[in-house]
Amino acid sequence: MEENQFNERVISALSVVVDEILVMNRDSSVTEPVKQVSDNFFIANINDTPHPFLLETLLKDQFENHNLKEDFEYGIYDCFTDSIVFGSKISFKKGEMREGASEIHTLKEFQPDGHYFGVYFPDKTRIILTQLDFWMYSSIVILMIILFFGYVIFVVFQQKRLSEIKTDFVNNMTHELKTPISTIALSAEALEMPDIAKDPVRASRYVRIIKNENARLKGQVERVLQIATMTPKQISLKLTSIDLHDVIRKAEETFKVQIEELDGELTNDLQAKNHIIEGDIVHITNVIYNLLDNASKYSDKTPMLKVSTFNEDNEIYIGISDNGIGIEQKYLKVIFDKFYRVPTGNIHDVRGFGLGLFYVKTIVKAHKGKIEVESASGKGSTFTIIFKTV
Repeated sequence: MEENQFNERVISALSVVVDEILVMNRDSSVTEPVKQVSDNFFIANINDTPHPFLLETLLKDQFENHNLKEDFEYGIYDCFTDSIVFGSKISFKKGEMREGASEIHTLKEFQPDGHYFGVYFPDKTRIILTQLDFWMYSSIVILMIILFFGYVIFVVFQQKRLSEIKTDFVNNMTHELKTPISTIALSAEALEMPDIAKDPVRASRYVRIIKNENARLKGQVERVLQIATMTPKQISLKLTSIDLHDVIRKAEETFKVQIEELDGELTNDLQAKNHIIEGDIVHITNVIYNLLDNASKYSDKTPMLKVSTFNEDNEIYIGISDNGIGIEQKYLKVIFDKFYRVPTGNIHDVRGFGLGLFYVKTIVKAHKGKIEVESASGKGSTFTIIFKTV
């Protein structure tokens, strides 16, 4: 736009100059008086060779009138001698004319059948860019405002998400602690009954219930505190050679009972030839148990679980699939965050604090492995762990 405006001002100024010369010489008008030959070179057709001083004066006046106070070169071409009869350079900034600057190469290359003079702007590109300074600065300021606004929106959404996680965690914690607290309270009330002293067996049973529920409460609190403060750098791993197939089979034995009680099925497809890794047996076992436990808990129908393994290059892939409720795509990037659980409204039919997958990812990362997930709402999930083999 700036360049077009510049060109239009030049053409308008040159058109006025041509008209004034024609009037002074009492010549007839010319067809297409001004042409733009190249990006920064313009020619004006006339009927005769103008006087250099007159042309220079007219050019300077009209360029000033059209707000074109930039250095330019001009040359006068004579068709009778087929040569440039005069050329010079004008500087508005220094207020002087520099003589002897008749080497206007573009002018010499253009040879129409008539008289004309040409005007050349050597610094046109710089002029256009200078005129764009305001727009460039404005664009930068606007871009900074947009980026700042985007950052503010990002922070607002982050705070909103953290608030939702906090609320969900408090709800889950309340739900998890309510049951043992209620059981302890009921057992304590039972021990306060007058006739309880006459039934030591019954009293002993209530005491045992209180102890068990108290231990359960303590375990839950300790588990939350330990996992919540856990980072890969803080984990002390006792590395040994681990047979992953052996770990998987032992985990299957534990979960098969509860899955079969729900008329479900747990199968495997262990195709990996190399299933030995260097790792901490306790943590690796917990990872497999956590994933199997999640696969079982989040099945809203008859659970159908499958564990598979295969090798690729020097890695082993462990996949744990289920036919459960699945996870919506928008939640897949945050399910490994600390305390995060996929929103379920006020329904708390599945126990947990949102720390299981966080623990899994932390342990996998501590072993320099990777974890991936594929899932869709209502279509089940597949968690894949990747470890380097030995």
